[in-house]
Formats: sequence, structure tokens, C-alpha cells
Amino acid sequence: MTRPLRIALLSYRGAPHSGGQGVYVRQLSRELHALGHTVEVFAGPPYPDLDPGIPLTRLSTLDIFGEPDPFRLPPLHRVRGLADWVEYLDFRYRGNYPEPLSFSLRALPELSARRAQFDLVHDNQGLGYGLLGLRWLGLPLVATVHHPVAIDRDFKLAATTGADRLGAQRWHRFLGMQGRVARQATSVLTVSAAARAAIVRRMRVPAERVSVVPLGVDHSVFRPGTGPRVPGRIVVTASADVPIKGLRTLLAAVALVRRRMPAELVVVGRPKADSPAAALLAHPDLAGAVRFQPDLTTGQLAGLLRSAAVVCVPSLFEGFSLPAAEAMACGTPLVTTTAGALPEVVGRDEQAGLLVPPADPDALAAALCRVLADPELRARLGAGGVRRAAALTWRRTALATVEQYQRVLPDSACHRSALADH
Repeated sequence: MTRPLRIALLSYRGAPHSGGQGVYVRQLSRELHALGHTVEVFAGPPYPDLDPGIPLTRLSTLDIFGEPDPFRLPPLHRVRGLADWVEYLDFRYRGNYPEPLSFSLRALPELSARRAQFDLVHDNQGLGYGLLGLRWLGLPLVATVHHPVAIDRDFKLAATTGADRLGAQRWHRFLGMQGRVARQATSVLTVSAAARAAIVRRMRVPAERVSVVPLGVDHSVFRPGTGPRVPGRIVVTASADVPIKGLRTLLAAVALVRRRMPAELVVVGRPKADSPAAALLAHPDLAGAVRFQPDLTTGQLAGLLRSAAVVCVPSLFEGFSLPAAEAMACGTPLVTTTAGALPEVVGRDEQAGLLVPPADPDALAAALCRVLADPELRARLGAGGVRRAAALTWRRTALATVEQYQRVLPDSACHRSALADH
């Protein structure tokens, strides 16, 4: 048994009900703590929900993108330290997304003041320049990259023109920084073989320094139910209404499905009025058939997945896809694309879901119709999903993560821990 470790887990954003970062931080910290390790989470707003016993250090920001009024600049009297000025100026004058950099500049002095309290730092997708200072503190940096954000950028650029395209290019200037920091990290973790290949190719991190640690499912919440399913209900999680999530393809596919049979679409997320998908909501075949449900609790999300006839993941790329894994754990059949890691998660053998090419509304509609029309197929896919999801646990994720920690720790780390105990 390895000696308990002292881990600083960083997450520049940790929204508990939007996207996967908050889920990752909560579940990983919970299981690391249960294994006997000491974990402290350092996060910026929106802050994650953590289990009892997990301390949270809140690193305040200018919160330029906070709800209910995102993209507003604070008054100058609130702009004080270096990190504030970097955040303010980077957004106002360069149009860049400043949070990964400014968060790292806030985290470094906190960690410097408490360097003797930690054996390593584990960063979740931030990769800001401030983390390069950890080498001078003697703290190894383990970085989780769920997938390269350059993939999101490329799909965004493909879906925009003119001034919007220029804005998207400026917004993603932070990607060069993330690549440089990832190449300097002691170790990089990612969540699938597809994501690993993308990190090696797009971020130029040496393959031997990127390890795959799959995500898990909270089976205490996401489990099969006994209640009835709503006939024709299709559920999709698109908490970020961005092109990479494929919502536009799904809306076009649902319009085709409704020409053949009754169907409704429930979108877990909030629509964006200026997104490419928004214009499709006015399609006559979608009238009254699409409903958005943002900000669901974990329990509410699980209940919605259990109520669905089918869950769809129409993404153009996925580094892993927690929604697919959670749907499988609930015994809900899937229709997904073959993009990214989805075949790794769902399987290619129609055990838990049907797979179709990305960005193909006709193929997606045909698969949805096939599942909606065949109760025996739905039952088989649902049962197969439960079996497949059983292997995905956060305890396994934590154990595999600790193995990676042990690989990068210098021998002196355990000695520091031992001395701290006396």
C-alpha cells in the first residue's frame, strides 16, 4: 500500500451542473479522499460542489462570464492585482478567453505559500502559464486534458463567417499557451485513446508522456429505474450549445423522425440565440417538439435519462462522453456518432447503442426511428448498456490516477509526507 498523498487539485472552472469539469473534480476528489489521500481543491467560479471532508479554496476572479449577465466588464475599482489586470486587459483589448491564464496566476502564489503541504499539483484542463512556476517549487504537475480545445475551435470556425469568425479566432488565442504548458507538464492524463491521439497530434505532447485514465459513473445516482419511459422521448445533453456538440444535426434529424412517428426532444442545456442550431428551432416539423432544461441537479438528470426512450449523442468529437456513460448506467439505449471516443465508450457491436457517422442527419434519423420503433431492440441495448457501464467507476478512475501520481513523484515526496506527520 502506498503512503497517503497530499494533492492540490486545480480547476479553473467547476460548474456542478454544466459540462464535465465540475463532475470530474467532485468525483475524483471524493474517491481520492476515500482511498485515504488528502485532497484540496483550488477552483474559480462557478465553484464545484464537493463532498464533506474535501476543502475548497475559492480563487476569486473578475467573473466576466458569470450568469446571469455574462460578457460584462467590471468597474475599474474592482481590478486590483496582476491576475485581475491580465483578465481584464486580455478580454477587453485582445478578445481572448482569459480565465485559464488568470486562474493560474492566482493559483501559483497560493501554492507557493503552502508548498510544504502538497506532494503534487493536478490541474484539470487549465494549463495556464502560471503553472510553469511549479517547477521552482519542486512540485510535479499532472495535467488532465479531456481533449484539445483546438478541436472545438476548428468546428466553431467552420460554422462561422466574417466578424464572428475573427472573434472566434481571437477568443481561442489561449490555445498556444495550453500546448506549451502541456508539453512542460510532468505528466498528462486523458480520458480515452481517441483523446490521447488528438493530444499527441494537436498539442505535440510526446506520446510516452500521455496516459489514458477513463472516467467513471456515479452508480449510486445513475442506475436503472422501474418507472415508465415516455414514448418517443429523445434526450440529448448539450450544456454548451456549440458546434462540436452536433445539436444542429440532431434537430434536423428529429424533424425527419417526426415525419414518420411522434417524437419529442429534451435538450439538457440552455439555447444560444445566435448559435447555428437556433434557426432550426423554427422548422415546422419541430413545432412544440423541443424543450430545453438547463441547470438540472444530478438526481434530476438521472431521472430524465431514465424517462427517455433513447438518449442521443450527436457530437462531432468527444474525448469521452459522460452523458453516454450515464445513459448506459440508467439502462437507456443510445444512438451516437462514431466521432472521437464514442465507439470506445459505447462499443462498435450494437451492444449498448447504434452508431452513425457524424454530421449526417439522415443516418441519425434512421437510427433513431429504428430504436423508437423496436421495443425489443430498446430492451437489448438498455441491458447491454448497464453491463458495459458497470466497468466504469470513479473508484477505478481514482486508483488509476494514483498510479500515475506515483510514477511522477520523486523519492523525496514520500519522505516529505513522512516528516510532515511527525
